[in-house]
Amino acid sequence: MSERVLVKGTEAIGEAAIRAGCRLFFGYPITPQNELPEYMSKRMPEVGGTFLQTESEVATINMVYGAACTGTRVMTSTSSPGFSLMQEGISYMACAQLPAVLVNVVRGGPGLGDIQPSQGDYWQATKGGGHGDYKLIVLAPSTVQEAVDLTYLAFDLADEYRNPVLIIADGVIGQMMEPVTFPEFRDLNTLPNHGSWALTGAKGREKHIVVSFDIDPYVLEKMNLELVEKYKKIEAKEKRWEEYKLDDAEVVITAFGTVARIAKSVVEQARKEGIKVGLFRPITLWPFPYERLEEISRGKKLIFDVEMNMGQMLEDVKLAVKDHAPIEYYGRLGGVVPTPDEILQALKSKLGR
Repeated sequence: MSERVLVKGTEAIGEAAIRAGCRLFFGYPITPQNELPEYMSKRMPEVGGTFLQTESEVATINMVYGAACTGTRVMTSTSSPGFSLMQEGISYMACAQLPAVLVNVVRGGPGLGDIQPSQGDYWQATKGGGHGDYKLIVLAPSTVQEAVDLTYLAFDLADEYRNPVLIIADGVIGQMMEPVTFPEFRDLNTLPNHGSWALTGAKGREKHIVVSFDIDPYVLEKMNLELVEKYKKIEAKEKRWEEYKLDDAEVVITAFGTVARIAKSVVEQARKEGIKVGLFRPITLWPFPYERLEEISRGKKLIFDVEMNMGQMLEDVKLAVKDHAPIEYYGRLGGVVPTPDEILQALKSKLGR
């Protein structure tokens, strides 16, 4: 493993992608993720890769689509409004079962919003932001080191399941600097061989066809059912989460990403005041770890969901917890980042303290 280095979140994601074997990057600038394509514009030529700044996010995702058809590891990054513009292409890629890694550094919204951190794209990420029935594997880091680790993992998951993988972060994770340890460079010769389906030239073999449609509804239904079976496998194998001080907890905070790291400070402060609080943090927003959260929620005094949105993950929390414990919510909107004191006071208010 490499030595620890101090690096910004967006740049750390770029370097992790390169080390994972990514050699194609297409992107269009939008704050607060601009340092990522800027970093890739410098690093890609150094490793024999290709960087291209496109004319729009629509062009970007269609270039990613084309590159993914070759089985080459490819990535793009953007922020909320740009990710919206990519939705049609992402739906096409999911239907065509193409591997790629997408990064959304979420900003305040809706609309053009602002460039401050937010978690307002949860529904878009986890419920299928585009048309049709499809799912993305969605990974939510809460530290720069985890952003590195999950980026490296994302390419393997994309290849294993032939499915787009989304890393959803926000302006805090994207812009902060933390010491990280980078993984070693992958040997490109050891990357998965996609010769059974990829478009690499048909000389000497039967041609491959990659499509995301069929005008015969029965054929299209069969394609959809194949996706359903794949998603079941992902749900069975790829749920990830973190549990923090839950062994004796009477109250459980649910949070992801940046808010989860803030929530750890809340846990510490609450315990100093005699309130037994723990944290449950989903790392895969899809597949969501419903079963584990349901198990944890049994007999608890309160499940306290905290987000930087109007309560989007709250829907999944409710589905998981069912009627095992009361659920309350606290959130900030428009790019406002809640402080530990604000969250703790809100929690104490819900507990009647």
